[in-house]
Amino acid sequence: MKSCKFLFSASLAALCTGCSMPQIFASGAGGDSQIVQTRVERLPRLGGLVWSLPPKYVSLEGDKLVVDVPEEAYGADAVASAFVPAEMLENAPGFAFSVRAAGSSIAKPTKNYLGLKVQLHLLNRATGRESWINCSAVTGDFEQREIRTEASFAVVNPNFVELQLGLQGTSGRVEFDLSTLRGAPSCGIFRLVNQDWRVRYPETVSGDSRRRGFMLPQRDPTADDFETLASWGVTLVRYQIVRNWSKNHDNQDLAEFNEWLEGKFDCLETTVLPLARKYGMKVVVDLHVTPGGRTESREMAMFWDATYAREFVDIWRRIAARFRDNADVIYGYDLVNEPKQLDRAPFDYWTLQRLAAEAVREIDPETPIIIESNLMDAPSAFSYLSPLRMDNVIYQVHCYTPTAFTHQGVHGRDVGLVWPDPDRKWDKDFIRATMAPVREFELKHNAKIYVGEFSAIAWAEGAEKYLEDCMDVFEEYGWDWTYHAFREWSGWSLEHEGPDEKHMAPSADNPRKKAILAGLVR
Repeated sequence: MKSCKFLFSASLAALCTGCSMPQIFASGAGGDSQIVQTRVERLPRLGGLVWSLPPKYVSLEGDKLVVDVPEEAYGADAVASAFVPAEMLENAPGFAFSVRAAGSSIAKPTKNYLGLKVQLHLLNRATGRESWINCSAVTGDFEQREIRTEASFAVVNPNFVELQLGLQGTSGRVEFDLSTLRGAPSCGIFRLVNQDWRVRYPETVSGDSRRRGFMLPQRDPTADDFETLASWGVTLVRYQIVRNWSKNHDNQDLAEFNEWLEGKFDCLETTVLPLARKYGMKVVVDLHVTPGGRTESREMAMFWDATYAREFVDIWRRIAARFRDNADVIYGYDLVNEPKQLDRAPFDYWTLQRLAAEAVREIDPETPIIIESNLMDAPSAFSYLSPLRMDNVIYQVHCYTPTAFTHQGVHGRDVGLVWPDPDRKWDKDFIRATMAPVREFELKHNAKIYVGEFSAIAWAEGAEKYLEDCMDVFEEYGWDWTYHAFREWSGWSLEHEGPDEKHMAPSADNPRKKAILAGLVR
């Protein structure tokens, strides 16, 4: 145990060294840059592992692990595995490992996430959170070279850690030299900075009453929407600047995108803010889609393209200039909705938010700024989220955990899951465990936490109890929240109910609606 902790501290210090970003996004005075780290040439050796081999196509010859899947067996599962002591990764935000290998005739796999496996499989049994972290795709022939896998964890404190080497869903031959296998805990692909920072807030923010409410519909909200929300006791709404959220490679014509944005800004200025003032609500200004859109993996194009990255920062300059005199009604500027970054890129999700925040602060010194975590604003990503070195910043999290329950029946997911479920240990304590990284971040950095989205699909058995348990935890911690969503898709709507997506009907009263309305007036 001691040797593992020593290995962690030594390797973490080495791996957190950062490289420089392009000059157009150089760190401003007083601003620490969270930037993708440099590769470290020599990780500590990872030896003494006991390997389990599948029955066919894999052999172990001394330090050489040979995987040979013939063409006629294309699609076979030929992956060797070895367990890594879980305590090695205790409180680590990431892991890095590498091995030298040579390959030949490796075919394109049956699915894009299969193929050559230099992979880490992680599981936290308490939360049920699980992930697989693999190397970049490799096919064809290649001479012996280092293959490296590194990522920031989607799983906090995993108690099941498995290394996997081999071929899956493909054919070909690969030879791994296990004598070159190296690995250690690391910062993942993001630096940890500002760890001593504690956020300060003006009295208008720290002394404000608790705020609870809804995400507004994707269409332009109406006076009737606000009148209904006011009758329910809503004091906070999240205004989505959104279109084609699920569409890949959208919003790339910047002239057309900016023309559309101006229309959304007009709606915010002439409709949303006046109605919010009338009914005593505050508004989250949420840039729900970003210039350049998203890729097939739901990562953002602006991480890879400087044109979109510059445009993102410039959009926030324009928003701040137009709305700077509305701090009395704007809860905060929500810089980017659900960022997702899995790989190193020229611009990372944190730095772009920092740059946008700095641009806003040059224009609007009063309105709070809202930062979201990686992996679609996941609670687990707070384990490696660094605070901005800036005051009056609110940190947002989304809660759809366990997704198997909250999203059952969506995009072909299994149905029939219930809440609570003692066998799965799905209960209020499960939600507390899921939110533990957020709570730790809050206490460490004196951060104000806002739950921007949470929900459960209308047909999930026990959805109302799930929502009540979520709100109990949010209230226990003193977090503001907005439910997803008001008058959007019927599956999330509190004004609809039904057994599945095809049989939803308007509903004036149902258990989910009762639960949320009771939560609004606690």
